[in-house]
Amino acid sequence: MDRVRSLAIERAMASDQPLLSVNLSVDYTGKLVLRDLDLDVRHGEVVGLVGQSGSGKSTLALAILGLLDRRGSSVRGRILLKGRDLMALSERELRRVRGKEVGLVLQSPMSALNPALRIGRQLDEAWRCHGGDSSSWKVRRREVLESVSLPDEEAFLRKHPRELSVGLAQRVLIAMAILHRPALLLADEPTSALDVITQAEILELFARLSRQLEMAILFISHDLLSVARLCHRVAILHDGKIVEMSATDDIFNDPRHPYTQRLISALPGMVSGTTVPVRSGP
Repeated sequence: MDRVRSLAIERAMASDQPLLSVNLSVDYTGKLVLRDLDLDVRHGEVVGLVGQSGSGKSTLALAILGLLDRRGSSVRGRILLKGRDLMALSERELRRVRGKEVGLVLQSPMSALNPALRIGRQLDEAWRCHGGDSSSWKVRRREVLESVSLPDEEAFLRKHPRELSVGLAQRVLIAMAILHRPALLLADEPTSALDVITQAEILELFARLSRQLEMAILFISHDLLSVARLCHRVAILHDGKIVEMSATDDIFNDPRHPYTQRLISALPGMVSGTTVPVRSGP
């Protein structure tokens, strides 16, 4: 079955029609943050978006979800998801996209999760607010929790976020994001609050979920080594634009743009001729 899924992902990634196609300009009160940014993500593909702090990475994620208008921003361009322009949708229509077609995993699970609600209640609300069928809920909850290596047990579901480690809380957040099997997952700095071992576990989890669910992931990070380990392609964001986008191996071992070269050369222990180990295959 895994081989069948891998072949399906390979075919989808090779198709002419990307899952997500973005051409976007964003400014905050007159300050240009994104300038004619061009980005595409294919079906089942994991794309890394790399840039320094303040480069506009999170702005792009919020723009895709249609959440920038409340922040005093001006957004121009197009955001095509499965060929449909999200910029043309009403707020009511966008609510049907968020969580169901596009999932979101944020940097800090302790901030993203509601501290006053138990884990089971938060999972239940995430299921119901996006139109999940109540008759299939318990089966789906068990499947999702098992897929992120969490127990579907009453003792766990009754816990509050403060009773969990950051790593477990991040798995809960991922479970909530994939409840409805979204075609696209936006992961915004999802490993930056984790220790090195937990980071590796979460990266492996993302890779496995992408394969099993045939789900595309836009992995937003400034951690180059995590990007190298997880992503099929990498987009380099600098001065509000994508200055280079290519296969992960090419980005890390043969960078072309001067900014990309500076990023790669800044890796700890990086010397001329060093090869960075990157993800291979789907």
